[in-house]
Amino acid sequence: MNTERIIRIVRPSDAKELVNIYAPYVEHTAISFEYEVPTPDEFRGRIERTLKKYPYLAAEENGRILGYAYAGPFVGRAAYNWSAEMSIYVSRDAKGRGVGGRLYGAMEEILKEMNILNLNACIGYPETEDEYLTRNSVEFHAHMGYQWVGRFHNSGYKFGRWYDMVWMEKIIGTHTGNPAPVKAFPEVRDMFAGNLLRE
Repeated sequence: MNTERIIRIVRPSDAKELVNIYAPYVEHTAISFEYEVPTPDEFRGRIERTLKKYPYLAAEENGRILGYAYAGPFVGRAAYNWSAEMSIYVSRDAKGRGVGGRLYGAMEEILKEMNILNLNACIGYPETEDEYLTRNSVEFHAHMGYQWVGRFHNSGYKFGRWYDMVWMEKIIGTHTGNPAPVKAFPEVRDMFAGNLLRE
């Protein structure tokens, strides 16, 4: 059987499948600092709000979503427009297969077209690795070219334990005295209307 892998734009109708990927991160890890798994309806709203300005992508294999990534505002003030916060979640049974790297590569392609310059990732970080949180996410982002820029101590409480939070960043453009205005994702979406990656 031939394996078809694609990266495509998420649809609101994907919400239930994405929740199924996300739920174990909420219920069994401190990778997500949420306590309750969102409903598919709530998740659909998150997708719709994100797509008004930022890309939201899924990695699909033979019609099954293996992971997803999206960008969002960094802080939310106008002067931060050229920065975006990144998030990524991969199905537990698809880890180690390059899904995250493919998603982030496609995200960067779109964000560059939008004139985003800085990518920021907020990552839960354990003082000592435990059954709820390892340092794998920091290692993944470092592999993708992100640099460690800050650490906040004991900033997340979950499963009866305190966890640190770190920020990592990746610069994907040149900072000038007159930066090009940032475009919203719908302005560039047609350039990526087909599958972003097909193997």
